[in-house]
Amino acid sequence: MHNLSRRTALRLGLLVALPLAVPFPSLATDMPLAIQGYDPVAYFTDGKPTRGTPDFEYQWDEHTYQFTSAQHRELFKADPVRYAPQFGNYCAMALALGNIVKADPENWLISDNKLYVFGSPAPKGPELFRKDLAGNIAKANQNRSILPKESN
Repeated sequence: MHNLSRRTALRLGLLVALPLAVPFPSLATDMPLAIQGYDPVAYFTDGKPTRGTPDFEYQWDEHTYQFTSAQHRELFKADPVRYAPQFGNYCAMALALGNIVKADPENWLISDNKLYVFGSPAPKGPELFRKDLAGNIAKANQNRSILPKESN
């Protein structure tokens, strides 16, 4: 049996307890907010952009997504690739043209069960993208590598 001095026992106790007393930084605060806090599931279920709430958050693909309800969060968790915007926080039309523009979640389009967000309203953005949908999707996907690393 080992004999521990009080001093050694106290040091050992502090070593074990100290990490528990120091708060860990929240990983959620380190991740950027996806599509300005809009609920990606609402585009599909409600047919309109709707702001989510911090009460219903989920971290995926290095972003924090917010939702209007626990049900929307669970739908997203089950299939995030289905609900997340195709080019993250960036305008699909601008990307098709080889540019990087932050998207405004109020400008959006669902095509082939995929969500696209845009930096400008009609006649730019969704309307322009729709004119050559297949071509613009292909060009945007080819240009995906120019997006900042945090959005890929």
